[in-house]
Amino acid sequence: MSLDRASASSENDNRRARVRILILGAAGRDFHIFNVCFRDDSNYDVVAFTAAQIPGIGSRRYPEALCGPLYPDGIPIFPETDLESIIIRYEVQEVVLAYSDLLHISVMHLASRALACGADFRFIGPARSSISSRRPVISVCAVRTGCGKDAVIRRIAGLLRTRGLRAVVVRHPMPYGDLASQAVQRFAAIEDCDRQRCTIEEREEYEQHIRNGSIVYAGVDYAAILERAEQEADIILWDGGNNDWPFFRANLEIVVLDPHRAGHELLYHPGETNFRRAQVLIVNKIDSAPVEGVARVLANIAAINPAAIVIQARSNIVVDQPELITGKKVLVIEDGPTLTHGEMAYGSGMIAAQKLGAAAIIDPKPNAKGTLIDTFKNFPWVGSALPAMGYSEHQLEDLAATVRATACDTIIVATPVDLGRLMGLPKPYCRVRYDLEEINRPDLAQVVDDFLLSQPRAIKSDR
Repeated sequence: MSLDRASASSENDNRRARVRILILGAAGRDFHIFNVCFRDDSNYDVVAFTAAQIPGIGSRRYPEALCGPLYPDGIPIFPETDLESIIIRYEVQEVVLAYSDLLHISVMHLASRALACGADFRFIGPARSSISSRRPVISVCAVRTGCGKDAVIRRIAGLLRTRGLRAVVVRHPMPYGDLASQAVQRFAAIEDCDRQRCTIEEREEYEQHIRNGSIVYAGVDYAAILERAEQEADIILWDGGNNDWPFFRANLEIVVLDPHRAGHELLYHPGETNFRRAQVLIVNKIDSAPVEGVARVLANIAAINPAAIVIQARSNIVVDQPELITGKKVLVIEDGPTLTHGEMAYGSGMIAAQKLGAAAIIDPKPNAKGTLIDTFKNFPWVGSALPAMGYSEHQLEDLAATVRATACDTIIVATPVDLGRLMGLPKPYCRVRYDLEEINRPDLAQVVDDFLLSQPRAIKSDR
């Protein structure tokens, strides 16, 4: 046997001796779990990832450049629908769940599918998968997608700014393009989003922070991201995605609840984990939520996490041109993820239309084009709003075609993205935004001040 063949044979034997892992994900925590827990551990062999929730990410490959020396060929990514065949083909021994915003019963269906094929099923929790920072970390997470985390982050960043501190926002991953080039991303201007060809979903999360004066980091390799962010931050603000927990060890964990979906804080993974871990719980949207919903959320807090500080808050909706709503036939474009896997039938745009007396809200479903047809089919709870779907250029084109085909007087843009700039709109449009207003004490200002006093080290000591 030649030396090369002997070396290859030995390498294959070593790989077969490692525990074979399949990571279930959605282009977020799955990559982070691999990077932190498996990439450099020769006891394990991550044979594949699966992809769910996000369209168009199920046929990629986790690149060699991010994999390390144990994975010279990278790692394949398959659709989650192929779960059973992947387990059998790769002789998977352990299936690791590593994505968010799943009903508890959906988690157990995934577990049952894995167990029925002979594989173990496991989670990797916050203690093992979180990275420590040299800076204090405040995390803002939620119990569901669409609870209003962004307004909380903006509020905290503003409070820190007035206290002379620089907060850098690190966003939960949204790497929907070329993974190697997205390993570490920094956004300080809207042009950075243009240059890095961000999708609508990425822009929804980054642009509002940029416009608010905050630098945003995101990407794939969060150890490298943290190292970069620490160089220009006094405090790290973790901006959670969906209802996932933070990737960094947080000194202060703030979690947002939505009384429009009362009870969901106990029904979804890993939102319930956030709910139980939180030091501060914000009950948001009490100005628009039903009274019984607020009461139920408060009762669940009292039963499950009575030690948490509880802040009740309004989500104040501001419209830049309200005259484009009153008495008009309007098309409402809402934040996409809030309506889709967030399972909301409406958002701030619909609330604005109703409050300001729109003559009619035009249902876009009869005029849906391309992938938007499947969106409405796959998410039947979506009401008369149009989700701002744009995970790819093709999907953005379908969104634009749907808007053009929908007869209306004006358009309400309730996504944080300026769609008029991004794709052009055929009718006059107004933009809707929302800001957080706490209505009880302690409020976030007091929470932030107490947090700053609690830090045993000078925040700016090594800058």
